[in-house]
Amino acid sequence: METVIHFEGLSKDYGSLTALAPLDLDVGAGEVMGYLGPNGAGKTTTIRLILGLIRPTTGSASIFGMDCQRQKVDVHRRIAYVPGEAMLWPSLTGMETLHLLGKVHGQVDPDYRDELVERFKFDPSKKVRTYSKGNRQKIGIIAAFMTRADLLVLDEPTSGLDPLMEQAFRLSVTEAKDKGQTVFLSSHILAEVEALCDRLAILRTGKLVELGTLAEMRHLSTMTVEATFDGAPPDVGNIEGVSRVHVAGHQVTCQVRGDIAPLLSVLAAERPKTLVSREPSLEELFLALYGEENNSTGEERAREQGDGS
Repeated sequence: METVIHFEGLSKDYGSLTALAPLDLDVGAGEVMGYLGPNGAGKTTTIRLILGLIRPTTGSASIFGMDCQRQKVDVHRRIAYVPGEAMLWPSLTGMETLHLLGKVHGQVDPDYRDELVERFKFDPSKKVRTYSKGNRQKIGIIAAFMTRADLLVLDEPTSGLDPLMEQAFRLSVTEAKDKGQTVFLSSHILAEVEALCDRLAILRTGKLVELGTLAEMRHLSTMTVEATFDGAPPDVGNIEGVSRVHVAGHQVTCQVRGDIAPLLSVLAAERPKTLVSREPSLEELFLALYGEENNSTGEERAREQGDGS
């Protein structure tokens, strides 16, 4: 598989503060990579480095073998970017804005543009100043996808969209993947990432802490098991790996980490009426990594001091 994005020892410091620790990561052609982390984890810093908007402290970022710093023009010919909040020209209409952004990029599929306008229920005849945040966000999404760019870099792209439009976005990403385009998706909407992404990269305080498919990350959290019985449930609280046992009448619910066989053996011996097990969702995996962490991280503090390069 061709490597589209290549980070080698990529880092960014703001004085004594580290927004992104040395990062090694490859993203292959046609892959949808989810890039996750709480606010300030380093996601936006990484995207700014991809776009060549800031200079790395160490290491390098390359797109299709081109250095993101030294070959910015060539890199931007092959990528399209959706920011979390678009800054647009208020006096232009939606269609004039799409036309201008298409000219800046250099290539547009006009038939697909019109299809996207219809899909996102977007009225391109109005002035940008009259649009809501959601409609301004639609302009950025349509402008990116209509280019059919080889790489789509999406930073919180569905911010401000309603659930129906989020579904339209997911369809657009799926179509891009089917055409062999690569997608680098930073998002806070875990259900969106879970539905779309082939692999996940999870950051914490500027460091890559997990990388892999969702299935490969199931070890980060416990499995939930629920069983009901004709009589009182068996005592499972002393079984290795079992925690958070809750008994309500004839029903027992618990969580198990690691080997589930000892728990199933105890439950099966009492002949349960129902037995349900459920793997952790991406949200549960995310909480397993971060818990109730509320502390400010390097990137947040760096922004407070100003964004240098």
